[in-house]
Amino acid sequence: MTDQRLSFKEMCTRFDVTPRTLRYYEYIELLQPEREGRSRWYGPKEVARMTLILRGRKFGFQLEDIRQWLLIYENDGTEAQMRAWVTLADQQLGELDEQRKQLDAAIAELQKLRDDTAKNLVG
Repeated sequence: MTDQRLSFKEMCTRFDVTPRTLRYYEYIELLQPEREGRSRWYGPKEVARMTLILRGRKFGFQLEDIRQWLLIYENDGTEAQMRAWVTLADQQLGELDEQRKQLDAAIAELQKLRDDTAKNLVG
């Protein structure tokens, strides 16, 4: 990764997030850019953190879980963070599996209702 710093606008563009989202991530201390006057600058560490934040969101993790997970690295190091990740991932996989079962059931019920309704229209 390069040591080049990104401006606030460049960070929004690179990660396709709104300024409001980026400011919120700073507000809840997920990101801590360098400040020079009113300007914010994001170095490699913040770019890496943003990558992890967005990956976590993609997998359905809550922001507080992501924040706690990132703090583990800072406080206890890589191995502790990886152990916590495995635990969090196992929990999330269970939740996603349950959501998939519920979604499959809703799809099947809706499909049956649709098919029954369509039959009544023809007959």
